[in-house]
Amino acid sequence: MGINRLLKLVILVLLTFVVIFQLSFSLVASWGEPQIQSRLELYQTNLLLHAAQWQGGKTQAQEALLGGEPFKNAQNQYEDALAANETTQSKIFAKLQELSSQKIATATSPDIGKSQLELAPIDKTETAKAQQRKLQESLSQTKQLMTELKLRLGIIQAAQGETDAALKTWGELKKENVVGGNSESLTSSIETATVLIGLWSKPPQLLPDAEAEIHQNLDSWFRYRGLTELYKIQQRQDVLLSLETQEQNIAQQSIVKLAVIGLIPGIGGLVGVGLLVFIVAQRLLQGRRSLLSTNADITWETPWNGEIIWQVLILGFFFFGQLLLPLLIGELLQIFSLDPSNFTARMKALYTLSTYIMLAFWGLLILYFSIKQFFPLSEDWFRFKFRSNWFFWGLGGYLVALPLVIGVSLINQQLWKGQGGSNPILPLVLEGQDNIALLIFFMTACFAAPLFEEMMFRGFLLPSLTRYLPVWGAIILSSLVFAIAHLSLSEVLPLTTLGIVLGVVYSRSRNLLAPMLLHSLWNSGTLLSLFILGSGSN
Repeated sequence: MGINRLLKLVILVLLTFVVIFQLSFSLVASWGEPQIQSRLELYQTNLLLHAAQWQGGKTQAQEALLGGEPFKNAQNQYEDALAANETTQSKIFAKLQELSSQKIATATSPDIGKSQLELAPIDKTETAKAQQRKLQESLSQTKQLMTELKLRLGIIQAAQGETDAALKTWGELKKENVVGGNSESLTSSIETATVLIGLWSKPPQLLPDAEAEIHQNLDSWFRYRGLTELYKIQQRQDVLLSLETQEQNIAQQSIVKLAVIGLIPGIGGLVGVGLLVFIVAQRLLQGRRSLLSTNADITWETPWNGEIIWQVLILGFFFFGQLLLPLLIGELLQIFSLDPSNFTARMKALYTLSTYIMLAFWGLLILYFSIKQFFPLSEDWFRFKFRSNWFFWGLGGYLVALPLVIGVSLINQQLWKGQGGSNPILPLVLEGQDNIALLIFFMTACFAAPLFEEMMFRGFLLPSLTRYLPVWGAIILSSLVFAIAHLSLSEVLPLTTLGIVLGVVYSRSRNLLAPMLLHSLWNSGTLLSLFILGSGSN
């Protein structure tokens, strides 16, 4: 073994340990972050509450969308979300206690009969400091979310005539925030809770800034309920009539939105189940002549060894994406005195796209120079063949993936209880309603991501692994790496499932256009649902 190759292997080993450490840190950090799915369910609940206000007569289809007791179902949804966040808060405290070398002091408040926890000082080691900062950020976000959940839960209770329960919910919120913190957001929540208590008290107690507080701190259906109660007490009939007209328009729009986000994946999922049953039955009846057996056992002629695979993954993807790129971007932001948290929606979208383009450019550059010595490759490698049946493989794979991934996600949701993190681009799409920003996010998720990720994980990794594994083993292992690369614990199982479908589609079609289409359709459907759900809060 030459000195240069030995030096290269030593560097690869060292970088691998660094990557494993960083990956582990990122995955552990995602443990304390909420899943996007939990927020999606609440956004959908908000649309249901809007739709339930429709007074134009409901068809059977509309009744099916709303369910039998939309308000009671909404209350249960918010209570479940609140309970899940309380559990998360306890887990974060426990993790912080574990990381800290000191005990967490506990003080009991006689007012509310619950323990208020004060965190021990941060450990002096850099790793512990970074982990604790991340957990403390998650703790702050969880506390703020719990406050917002209680504000809204009380309004749902009041809308059902459970006024005493609503007053109790808002009263507990005020006490907990007075004891637990005085940040600007928490102070604002206390003021909003005070306004709501005044509106639903007997007799009502109107605060001079009640309308401004409702507009500022409540949205969606909850804002309409607060304003409706306020205008009734103030006897402002003209404003109340205008508000009710607006609410009816939004209710009708919400029914359409619920139909879109429910029927499209619902119908697609049913078709996917039928297609899945067909291809499995055909495989059992026809064996190797079946559609699913096409190219199933044919491996690629892989001229390079495991060292090249290792090099591309470590240097071309994980090391650059996890360490070098964040450091480079951090330095650039510092030079130009920019703070991403203060970016507008369009700036965040451009920031995300440009970051992804840099990652893709570097990854494909390393891939090119790593395998350049083996050119020309056989025609099976990185094939883009437009005149073939790639469209049907991609579309069929998408339909089959729908019931599989949704089913795994439901199980996964029970395992993680709403925690485990999500792709950071998803909350940006959910909360942003800037059309230009959404178009840029769409370009990132539906064009850039499918092109780069399918080139890397299906075009290179999966075929390369067939040098050492059967095709099915290469599909599973490449899918697991694909899932881990997204750095969210809660997404490992669903994304591995999606990766397996992508791998099957590619190995059977032998055309990268097929998994790229599937990947693009999946991301497009996700973004469309996020956009529709997010629009229900405006």
